[in-house]
Amino acid sequence: MHEAREKCGVFGIYAPERDVSRATYFGLFALQHRGQESSGIAVVNGEHITCHKEMGLVNQVYNEDVLDLLKGKAAIGHNRYSTTGGSVKCNAQPLVFKKHFQRNRALALAHNGNLVNARELAQLLDEQYGITPETTSDTEMMGLLLQEFYKHGTMEDALLKVGEMARGAFSLVVLTSHAVYAMRDPWGVRPLCLGKIDKGFVVASESCAFPLIDAEYVREVEPGEVVRLDANGITSWEIARKEPRKECIFEYFYFARPDSLLRGREVYKMRFRMGKNLFEEAPVEADMVIGVPESGRPAAEGFSAASGIPVREGLVKNRYVARTFIQPMQSMRDSGVRMKYSPLGQTVKGKRIVLIDDSIVRGSTTRKIPQMLYEAGAKEIHMRISSPPIKFPDYYGIDFGDPGELIANKLSVEQIREKIGVDSLHYLSIEGLVRATGLPREDFNLAYFNGEYPIEPPSGARLGKYIFEEAAVKQPE
Repeated sequence: MHEAREKCGVFGIYAPERDVSRATYFGLFALQHRGQESSGIAVVNGEHITCHKEMGLVNQVYNEDVLDLLKGKAAIGHNRYSTTGGSVKCNAQPLVFKKHFQRNRALALAHNGNLVNARELAQLLDEQYGITPETTSDTEMMGLLLQEFYKHGTMEDALLKVGEMARGAFSLVVLTSHAVYAMRDPWGVRPLCLGKIDKGFVVASESCAFPLIDAEYVREVEPGEVVRLDANGITSWEIARKEPRKECIFEYFYFARPDSLLRGREVYKMRFRMGKNLFEEAPVEADMVIGVPESGRPAAEGFSAASGIPVREGLVKNRYVARTFIQPMQSMRDSGVRMKYSPLGQTVKGKRIVLIDDSIVRGSTTRKIPQMLYEAGAKEIHMRISSPPIKFPDYYGIDFGDPGELIANKLSVEQIREKIGVDSLHYLSIEGLVRATGLPREDFNLAYFNGEYPIEPPSGARLGKYIFEEAAVKQPE
């Protein structure tokens, strides 16, 4: 699946004896799959917070000279893909808040998720505190509230208050003059995990960020938990409001890197089991199994193991072409598919193929890949999808907030099969997907498939990228 985008990846480190900017750079490099529009690093040195951020990929935004200027004892970082707020530099993160602060009270904030009550928070800031947000990002709403509460208390208290007020998905990291903080929403929608590094501690959206910096995975930040990383180690508090755990199951079948751990389970193994379950639900006779690179491969290997049909490399991915979904607009997505994939003609010619992908969202990419394989001489294509049909929009940080964009919202499975032009099509059932994780069904947000939202979205609202307005002009100082 190459048509849905996850909002962000976040990283934080407290390690006074380490080069924290370089550690953050490598952490963000490992989290590049979570956001490709912009990247930023904020470091604290004494009482001063310095931030560097630009549009682009991690290896485009930083160089040795930039990292040499980012000296300090602690840092946070962020890779962004926009869902609330447009693709402009002023919405890049971390956001730094310095206005009206006394000594030691500046803060920087980076956020992964999406708030369903961002409008209400903006109204509260205006009416109660006389503050008008300066960017289009819901992250700023949280930062401005933290700024107000931090003026008169501790950062722990400020985070606990904001955690009570914010509704939606938020896994965030905060940098102050003395510590790095992390907070995860009470539903646990987006992932966040803790690690231990020599003479310090780290936090990241995914555990795949840890090996590059020789950090050891410790545990997840629990839903509704606030964590402080400082010279005293890891300290934890709980947000007072309790909600049922509702993790985004997209993380399990698509977003998370295969080498990451979710709930202590390796993502690759869960996706492998999804492929095995696919064969159990929809067996087919074929000559080879092909996984759409890269995210379709683990399920393809599982399907092959269960069926005995050999898995083959039938599509070559051009690794130097940006993701087909990196641009926000559909007109820019479509042209990239043929640039990105090339079929192996001699391998697929005359063959019956099981083509495995993790999901179909809009269908724009999906229908082009079978077409290329048929043109290369494939005899039959039987498509298998390692997730159920995505019929309902997301409001918690994935960029498909318009139900009209979702092909399964409008068409039956048979109609989708006809539209993408394959010989057969089967989606993994909700039961088969959940069973592959080894976790209880009630722990997951399955609203994309059944319309049952754990956090009620605003009535009649489409939470798209431009929820507030057209423009962003400058970032908070």
